[in-house]
This record gives sequence, C-alpha cells and structure tokens, in this order.
Amino acid sequence: MGIHIMKILIKHKHSFGFSISIRLKTTSAQYVASRVRDPTFEKLMDKYKSLFKVIAIQDLILANPGNPSVSIDFLSRLSQKLHLNRGATSFLRKFPHIFQIYYDPSKLLPFCRLTDAALDVSKQEEKAINASLPMVADRLVRILSMSASKTVPLRAIFKVWRELGLPDNFEDSVISANPSVFQLCDAHEPNTHLLKLVEGVRRNGFRAAIEDWRVVECCKEDCNVRTELRFSFKHGYPPGMKLGKNFKAKVKEWQSSPYVGPYEVVVGEKKKSKAALMAMEKRAVSIVHEFLSLTVEKMVEVEKISQFRKWFGIDFNIRDLFLDHPGIFYLSTKGKRHTVFLREAYERGCLIEPNPVYDARRRLLDLVAMGRRGRSAINSNLQDGSSSSDNDGIEAEETQQRHGSLSS
Repeated sequence: MGIHIMKILIKHKHSFGFSISIRLKTTSAQYVASRVRDPTFEKLMDKYKSLFKVIAIQDLILANPGNPSVSIDFLSRLSQKLHLNRGATSFLRKFPHIFQIYYDPSKLLPFCRLTDAALDVSKQEEKAINASLPMVADRLVRILSMSASKTVPLRAIFKVWRELGLPDNFEDSVISANPSVFQLCDAHEPNTHLLKLVEGVRRNGFRAAIEDWRVVECCKEDCNVRTELRFSFKHGYPPGMKLGKNFKAKVKEWQSSPYVGPYEVVVGEKKKSKAALMAMEKRAVSIVHEFLSLTVEKMVEVEKISQFRKWFGIDFNIRDLFLDHPGIFYLSTKGKRHTVFLREAYERGCLIEPNPVYDARRRLLDLVAMGRRGRSAINSNLQDGSSSSDNDGIEAEETQQRHGSLSS
C-alpha cells in the first residue's frame, strides 16, 4: 500500500517470480507537499508554532528558581537560535498574558518574567506531572517493551521527555527511583548510555491502545464484522480527500491483513513475500500508533520519534509511514518542523480524552492564542516606573543586536 513497500518490492522483484512495472516519480519532498491538508490540524499547528518559542523562553526564565527572570539582552543574543525573526522584545510584546517586561534599576537593564497567569499554568503542569509519576514509569516500561532488546538510548528519551510527560529530573525521580525496573548501562559508543528493563520485569502482556477501540467497536449492537475488526485500525480522512475505488480496496485489504502487535515478539526470519512485507509495515504502523498513544498530547515531531526506529526494528522511513496512512495519522510541516498527530485522538482541534498535564498545557496554548486580545498592551512601556526613553533604548539595543547577528 505504501510507497516504501513499492521500493522494497522493486528491490526484490526477482524473488517474486513476476515483474513489477512501477516507476516512482515523486521525491520525498514532493510526496510531503502532495498530501491533503486538514484545516483543523493546520490551524492548531499555527498556534503551536508560537507555543514552541514561548516554551523555550519560559524554560530559560524558570531555570533560575531564585529569581525567575531573564535579561532582554540575553534573549536578544539568542534570537536566531530561538527563531525570533523580529527580535526578542517584539516577540515578548505579542504575548502580554505570558510575559512581562520590567526594568531592574539595580542592574540598569530590562528583564522579562512570567505573568501570574503563566506562573499558575507552570505550577499546574508541574503538579500534574508529579502526581502522574507511576503512570510515567509505566509509559517508559511500555516503550522499552516495544524494543526487541528491551533497550533504548537515553538520549532518545531526552528528546521526548516533554512529550511523555516526564519531569525535568526524570533520571532521578523516575529511573533511579525504580532500580528494580530500570537499569542504565554504557553503550559501545563513547558518552552514550542505554536505558534497559531489568531482567524479570513484565515485558509482554500489555494491551495496545488500538485494542481498546476494537473492544468498543465489537461491543456495539450493530457490529456484524467482528472478524474484520480483529486487525483493523480506526480511520478518518481529511475533509475533501478523494477516496477512489482502488484506494478503498487497498485499505480494506490492509485492514484485514494480520500482523504481530507492538508488544509481541517477532519469531523467525524476515520474509520477502508481499504478505510478509505488508505484515512488517502494519507492525511498524502499530508501533508508532502505540508510541503516539503514550504521549501526553498524542503528537510528536517526526525527527524525535525517528530516534527509536532502529531500536523498534522498523525498516521503513517513518515519515513516509505517516504519509501512507492519512486515515490514521496527520503530518503537518508548519513551523519548520514535521509534526505528526494521532488523528483518532482529536476532535475539532482538542483531545477527546484529555489528561491533567494536557489540560495545563492547553491553558498555556490558550494564552498564546489570545495574543494581545483581552488585555491592554502592558508591555508597550516598561514597568516599575520606566520611561518611554528607556523603552526606546531597548528597541535600539534590540535592533543593534539583530543587525550585529546578521552581519556576523
């Protein structure tokens, strides 16, 4: 069904005893560009573009718990790295519900801190994460259980710690706090650590998230296709996407094809038949589907989840995997990053089954979406008795920093 299956079939065409007259005419970039857009997810990603920058600045502010603030000069020097195209001051003033610029007379410098509303959201998220530590440990066990070696690089977990709802000190509060479950060991590569399940920990027997949907569907009174649901995935397509007869037939064939689940052990050598390749691809889909189900917001950057590809035994390009199954996943390229959503988890741009950590992050996203609306431009002039000349000085300094970084 997928483009990567075609590539493998072409590579091994002599093994099947027939010729395959398929010529791939599109590049990977063209394949991404040709996907059908979903307006709901695209609007959501418009908000997330700004949210990612807001979170980066928020983390810098909260990194100093004694005095949670950061100087405008420091942010200005990081403008390019943080993708603040019009400079730090201009960006901060877009979100007066989150950031407050003030002047520190003792240091003769302007600083930025979080507003009371933003601080309240941060505390709500921290409280929700701390309350869910047992659940977080279970997520790590499940991720490790999807690996054939029950091992993943620690750096890969660091890539997705926020997506998994891990506390920022998860090495101590989750890994070290559960020595009977997790074990850190050195890899062959220098300065590389592996996270591994301790021998004896339950490694199999987990039920994948998709199984819950199948159970619900099978229990419906009007369900008379229970055998077809055994290997099926929930599908929902972008509005306006044309579903031709051939496409529907291929989806129906793919839905009914058996596969090995994400927590099951693959036995025997990999075969090269069409049915075997489809089963391999379907197992890969089930693994990334389960991974997304374990995240707080049922979304993740493609680059981040790709860090697990080798350890999960996925032989396919993960981005193409998402594009080949638009009824299960939605890929967005907004904000200079490829982000994938689990389609079935969302309705009208919100999670159908929210959790406490998501609720806190959604509050921050709502503050981002408000922009300057509903509140006076409190950052148009500096707080704490600063004058308009001070404000002009910040803008002049910001312009000088921006031009300086461009010239370098």
